[in-house]
Amino acid sequence: MLPVEVADFRTRYRAAISVRYRGWLHFATTTVASLVVVGFASSCVHAPTWLELAAIPMFFLFANVAEYLGHRGPMHHRRRGLALVFERHTQQHHRFYTHEAMAAESPRDFQMVLFPPIMLIFFLGCMATPIGLGLAVVGTPNLAWLFVATSVGYFLTYEWLHFSYHQPEASWIGRRALVRHLRRHHAIHHDPARMTSVNFNITFPIADRVFGTLSRTER
Repeated sequence: MLPVEVADFRTRYRAAISVRYRGWLHFATTTVASLVVVGFASSCVHAPTWLELAAIPMFFLFANVAEYLGHRGPMHHRRRGLALVFERHTQQHHRFYTHEAMAAESPRDFQMVLFPPIMLIFFLGCMATPIGLGLAVVGTPNLAWLFVATSVGYFLTYEWLHFSYHQPEASWIGRRALVRHLRRHHAIHHDPARMTSVNFNITFPIADRVFGTLSRTER
């Protein structure tokens, strides 16, 4: 049974979703577009040196910290120019899904889990491309392409894992050991009383541990 306030919010929110929305198409669009970018960027890497390849873990950690800071910052605190991010995440996503009601009930509910497809374009245009160009200037073209491939791959990992946490626990994906473990981490964050204080990593809680915001216990 859903809490009454969650059920009421879901009913009101679903009424505003376009009748043309298809949850699995949304998931497939995000997946295919991201994989195309990762594949293209990877194909542009030629004869990388060991030093260039060693940068991949650093790019991964950079993405993990960026995920953490973006979540802890504008996604939970209203910032000038980023009010829509706060609105969609704190005032919609966290009311649609709470620690007591984590699972989507139908593919139409994927709309409140997955980023709008335009976010991939925003991510590429405002983050991956400028940083990649900078790496090409101060480093090598291989570093630039490896950064784009790693960062967009991280974005897709974020989407896949977050999507998995909001599937029913009894589903095939919900029963996977990694998903069960990370879902517990994310469910603690979805407690309305704790969402601004703990467990800001959606993927792997590396930055949460570094910055002292990791919690493994429910209230």
